[in-house]
Amino acid sequence: MLGWELPPNNSGGLGVACFELCKSLAKKGADIEFVLPYTAEHDIDFMRITPAHPQNVADVVKAGIAYDSYKYVFRDGHTEWIDIHGQQQMYEHAVDRLIRESDREFDVIHAHDWLTFRAALRVKQQRGCPLIVHFHSVEADRAGREFGGNPLVREIESMAVLMADQVIAVSEHTKKAIMREYDIPASKIRVVHNSINPNDIQLLDPDNSYKYLTEMRVQGYHVVTNVGRLTIQKGLPNLLRAAKEVIAREPKTLFLIVGSGDQYFELLQLSADLGIAKNVIFTGFQRGKRWRDSYAIADLFVMPSVSEPFGLTALEAVGYGTPALVSKQSGVAEVMKNCLTVDFWDVAEMANQITAFVRHAALRDELHKNAYREFQKLSWDTSADKLFTLYSEQLQGAAA
Repeated sequence: MLGWELPPNNSGGLGVACFELCKSLAKKGADIEFVLPYTAEHDIDFMRITPAHPQNVADVVKAGIAYDSYKYVFRDGHTEWIDIHGQQQMYEHAVDRLIRESDREFDVIHAHDWLTFRAALRVKQQRGCPLIVHFHSVEADRAGREFGGNPLVREIESMAVLMADQVIAVSEHTKKAIMREYDIPASKIRVVHNSINPNDIQLLDPDNSYKYLTEMRVQGYHVVTNVGRLTIQKGLPNLLRAAKEVIAREPKTLFLIVGSGDQYFELLQLSADLGIAKNVIFTGFQRGKRWRDSYAIADLFVMPSVSEPFGLTALEAVGYGTPALVSKQSGVAEVMKNCLTVDFWDVAEMANQITAFVRHAALRDELHKNAYREFQKLSWDTSADKLFTLYSEQLQGAAA
């Protein structure tokens, strides 16, 4: 299995999904070697983790949370920061060398997202194993659909879907995006939804980390939370525009924006330009207790993504006690029916739905109660079962 990240060195849901899928696959008896582009301690005992380093590189260190935060330590002692495209090329050649210089035997190659696809094609070329490419997002969607995204990334994705034996999409929404962008027949794409394990939800500490918000709630304020990367794909400008309308109707409403990304300063400026800066709190990227508490402190979680392949954060919100409003352009709505939905572009309707939740506690409680019933039935084991079946089909096909 080829992947770009695993917790605790993940920038978002990709690393979490890889971790949980592998954990469930291992329970079913899968023997997994997970190849990463960097060196780190992961404290994982259910699979082997191998760093793939280029020949003249002694170490690759992942610093921070962004995809481009990699420091290459060369054998002659000098260090160098390599951009994202350079990284995926170096990873490709490192994986190629790793396979050529070892006697590793594999039944299936499973690659996650475009950063690993070229490396996976190298392995397939050498070993002839069935190749499964797993799309957690599509470049056009990551770019907000308007411009189509980076042409180099699109070329890699296009090559991968043509040459792979099987394509996996994390939702029907993503499957349609792959078909739309690369003219791939539906029969070549299987949907394996992301999921969540209810037992992984940790008990909340009654002493919430957000002291200011806790005090403001005592004074009658309500809190609306968003958790995610601050990028064009996530639709945060529309949420802030909706927030302006909500605050005009219900001034005692605060918006908690949790995450980091290239739109951070743009969003800060927008909240000031809209005149709502005193009602919007930006926390930066959070982990652990503060991450959990950001869900728990809220009356409503809002995910306004322009295009969301799945949207694990909505399930996490429900697990930590908060109902969700998600864009209709998201995959999570396919598995969680008890949530509010809105078109990402419909700022007026987004504001209407948020206002209704702020005003009516009974509505919030009823929606969360029903959503939590759905949540308790979810499991990554179901997703792993689908993958295991798919592996078997590919092996039978190869044998035939």
